[in-house]
Amino acid sequence: MLVCDKICASRTIEALVFVARGECSIIQIMRVHELHGWDVSIAEAKEIQLSLAGKAVTENTVSNPRLVAGVDISHRHSRVLARAAAVVLSYPELSIVEIKVVEGEVSFPYVPGLLSFRECPLILAACRKLKNTPDLVLVDGQGIAHPRRLGLATHLGLFLDLPTVGCAKSLLCGRHEPPGEEPGSHAELVDNGETVGAALRTRFGVRPIYVSIGHKVDLASVLRWVLKCCRGRRLPEPTRLAHLAAAGSRLPEQS
Repeated sequence: MLVCDKICASRTIEALVFVARGECSIIQIMRVHELHGWDVSIAEAKEIQLSLAGKAVTENTVSNPRLVAGVDISHRHSRVLARAAAVVLSYPELSIVEIKVVEGEVSFPYVPGLLSFRECPLILAACRKLKNTPDLVLVDGQGIAHPRRLGLATHLGLFLDLPTVGCAKSLLCGRHEPPGEEPGSHAELVDNGETVGAALRTRFGVRPIYVSIGHKVDLASVLRWVLKCCRGRRLPEPTRLAHLAAAGSRLPEQS
């Protein structure tokens, strides 16, 4: 019989230490910081964004990641039901380590600029199920490249207290010059005189993606990590696989 000896809590994870037959084993549990509730009005959501935006850390804290994760959400046949996925990969191999998928209802309405209030609860539910805590999380959405500087990637980063990166397929705010055609070429994304991200060319002959700081990273690091995770594709592998998992595709780890 397993006996729980103690619980060790850090800022981002909880470790359950079990003693069985004289041997210790540790199970890491993703910890989520409940910064606010989700049953809010549109006006209250905007106020929350403004209050949390200044808490985002825009300095890099990632040096040698061993695990990178991608998160995404897919809405089912209606706008009410959705499936969220969190996929953890080894780095630099980008092999699948763990996949967690959660289905449920989304209650917040679709409002441009308030996507995180619609998608965060289910994504966080998927993250809570992870047994492996990633060193870096790539998010299919905006980070600080947002009118109120709190997109989905930044919002998630604050709740998880983990480094996060926004990897969006379309532009939400700001302007940029055309990036070069070579993979790795980028152009700064500027909104109201502030650099909030970059248009990054990840593959020759395809449209750039829009990357931005989520939390605990800087822009130079964002560009480097995203490009290393693309492996010749337009989209980084962590968010690509999370998208497939959220859409119901069977990934190798599940076979």
